[in-house]
Amino acid sequence: MIELATVIRDLRKELERAVVAAEGEALRFELGAIELEMTVALERSGHAGAKVRFWVVETTAEATAGAISTQRIKLALQPTLAGSDKTFINGVAEEHEG
Repeated sequence: MIELATVIRDLRKELERAVVAAEGEALRFELGAIELEMTVALERSGHAGAKVRFWVVETTAEATAGAISTQRIKLALQPTLAGSDKTFINGVAEEHEG
């Protein structure tokens, strides 16, 4: 399984590579809304100060995920290039433990 934050981070990197590759090309595509649909598993630690994490279930792991409760979710992301005047939600993310 892969952390949801990792999936979104990797998607961002791929989109950045596509934007750079499009510079100078005669045919370009406008970047619009992106929808992701995935199966996720929820993990809650049993110790004090526990965090809840969302894990994306890989297609190869679905067969072994029978003991894990999973849900399908759909995320709609609206990409925006740096320097725009859009308002973003921000905060401090903690590093992955372990």
